[in-house]
Amino acid sequence: MFNIILGLAVVALMVILVIYFINSKKTAVVEKQIDIDEQTYTLDKMIEFVKRRLDEITKINLYDIGLSEEELKRRKNKKYELKKALKGCTYGDVNDKKYVKELIYDLLAKEYGVDEINISTAIQFDSPSLLTAQDKFDILLYIYKKEFGYEALSEIIKKYNLDEFKYVQGEAKPCYVITEEEIESIYEKEKIDLTFSDKLNIVVQRIYQHYKGYSSIDEIRDMNIDGVSGGVSGLPESFISQVAQTDGSDYLTQIQEHKVQRACDSIWIMFHGKSIRLAFLSFGSEAELKRVCQNIYKYNNPGQLSDTNGYKINEMKDGSRVVVVRPSMSETWAFFVRKFDVKRATVEQWTGDTAGKEEAIDLLKFLVKGARITSITGEQGCGKTTLLMGMIENIYETMNLRITETAFELHLRKVYPTRNILSMRETDTIPGQEILDVQKKTDGSVNIIGEVATDPVASWMIQSAQVASKFTLFTHHAKTFPDLVTALRNSMLRAGVFKSEKIAEEQVVQVLNFDVHLSKDFRGKRYIERVTECTPIHSQDEYTTDFRKEKTLEGKFDLFFDNATQYFRKITDKKVYEYRNILEYIDGEYVITNKISDQNIKDMRLNMTETDAEEFDQFVEKHWGKESVFKIDKYKEERKKEAKINSRGRKTKKDKE
Repeated sequence: MFNIILGLAVVALMVILVIYFINSKKTAVVEKQIDIDEQTYTLDKMIEFVKRRLDEITKINLYDIGLSEEELKRRKNKKYELKKALKGCTYGDVNDKKYVKELIYDLLAKEYGVDEINISTAIQFDSPSLLTAQDKFDILLYIYKKEFGYEALSEIIKKYNLDEFKYVQGEAKPCYVITEEEIESIYEKEKIDLTFSDKLNIVVQRIYQHYKGYSSIDEIRDMNIDGVSGGVSGLPESFISQVAQTDGSDYLTQIQEHKVQRACDSIWIMFHGKSIRLAFLSFGSEAELKRVCQNIYKYNNPGQLSDTNGYKINEMKDGSRVVVVRPSMSETWAFFVRKFDVKRATVEQWTGDTAGKEEAIDLLKFLVKGARITSITGEQGCGKTTLLMGMIENIYETMNLRITETAFELHLRKVYPTRNILSMRETDTIPGQEILDVQKKTDGSVNIIGEVATDPVASWMIQSAQVASKFTLFTHHAKTFPDLVTALRNSMLRAGVFKSEKIAEEQVVQVLNFDVHLSKDFRGKRYIERVTECTPIHSQDEYTTDFRKEKTLEGKFDLFFDNATQYFRKITDKKVYEYRNILEYIDGEYVITNKISDQNIKDMRLNMTETDAEEFDQFVEKHWGKESVFKIDKYKEERKKEAKINSRGRKTKKDKE
């Protein structure tokens, strides 16, 4: 009996210990309380708390806390969603970013005890004179974002003319810059009244951008602007010791007091073609700039950015192109984010309100509908990719598009989800030539090359224009039309496709029909400088009679030397192409100048529908007279006669008569 009682007592004690252990786990992990009285409400302390709590939530072992099956499933799903969001928000996914920020908001409001009074410890909302320029900018951007969404930054810049050319203190020449004084002046004019929810959202954004975001550019990167970059101006930290040795301690003191701009103080945006420096913003330290550079390119695991591989070109989840460089390839860490607003990329939107834009729009439309091989050239930031996306709108729905890019930029499926479109890019294991060979077997009608920037890509472009598609569109950085031909020719030679300069140049001009050259003026205005037509000059047989038929020796020598003279003249002096401008930008207006060649007009009409061909005839008659249309009609009659020839090459009885 005693043994039975002792055994029951041991079992009861074990049950009590198990229940106590389970309860202690629940209270210790799930409902962990924070001693608010001992905590401060600075941003650093809040960031530390958020990191610790999110780490606990994602690493907790749910099987150790005795949950029911339904509760366990719910907690697992919540944990999975949080892990996914924490990973996705670093790639530029705005939905994951919103999820993480809402969770941080709840943690601060419900667990950390942030209220109306202590929130001003983090940011001095109640004392405007104590707010920094970055604080005021964050508040302004938050208020405008509530009304304008991702157009918030554009609205602020346009409303207060912040993109104007100006002189600033300390600068010898005028520049595009937004200063602290301008931000403070705008903040005073707006007279902002914030609720507690607004204040907490601003604090949450500040915490998020230092925890999982892109520091001071986190909200700016999401805005609908042309791009943002960092680390591209100012003094790198590696130079500070050199400066101290050469210029003495005074300059070093200025650097330490932030009177001299450092590399980590460098934040620039691209807005409507203008590169504007945000003088009021900073990453704060070189380490923070480095953190942003190491995280901003990570979408789809493009590989490690290392000292041996000092750059990475990739895209972000929203389609932005990102380029990151690091020492020792570059003098400091730097990044370049290029955004493309595909929804607004139309030729009408690109040309704006410029006089004569109707002629420019019609000409570009007919070039595409007429299946002309067209290049879009110009300097960086002049809008080549944007115009290319606008021109694609005029390609017939029946044509399948095949796109080759270094990094996915066009994202045409977002605009045309029902069209037959496939984009490909070169990878570390698949070279571009193989991609082009694959595209030849994918029923493509139009080949679009995002940017011809290297010799192999130029070779692919010539190949695709000759045999792989109906016509090709591509972009290039050439300044003039002869420069474009020369650059493509030299690329063909360097790629080993041809050995002779003359033959390589002939191949280039035979496939290149038109060039649309874009330009950007000193004020950042983008416009079409010219549309140029290329006409190959076909070599004629200029040799004289065969010298072997001459009877006298003197006559043979004369004919031989005549032939030799013609040969060397053809090799050395003869041009292989002519070019002329069809449209030019003159005194702020688009003007149709020279006529499109008859051959191109005929070929363009063959690729158009009847309705478009009639509109093209009207366009030709309006600018170059009825004579050009009559030539077209004569050409149509000749083609009809040719079509009557039967499959064996014999003419019908009616044709013979």
